Amino acid sequence: MAWGKQKVQAPPSTIRQLLPLFITLIVLGVMAWVGYQIYLSVTKIQTQARKQMGNNVVFTKDGMQVRVKSMENESYLDRTQSWVVKAWELGSSSGANEKDDAAKRKRRTNHIVKQG
Repeated sequence: MAWGKQKVQAPPSTIRQLLPLFITLIVLGVMAWVGYQIYLSVTKIQTQARKQMGNNVVFTKDGMQVRVKSMENESYLDRTQSWVVKAWELGSSSGANEKDDAAKRKRRTNHIVKQG
């Protein structure tokens, strides 16, 4: 009778058992190589940036910090405030003075253009 006989399967070969291990090692090796290439690129970019920008750029864990060279807070505020004051004065001129101011500015720019 047929139910008493069963086919006995041979155990898988050693190569078939090790194939997933080899595939895993190859994938991990490729990922490690790509990570190493990224590391080399980032290091090269950092050294190039330091070389071109000098000591004003600092790379930290949080990112990159840029220091302003020889610019104090007070002088920065003075410069920006002077622009705001000039804009305020130009914007708040009265109707009669506006025509005179516009004519003066036009003469000034024409004079500058003729000299240049």
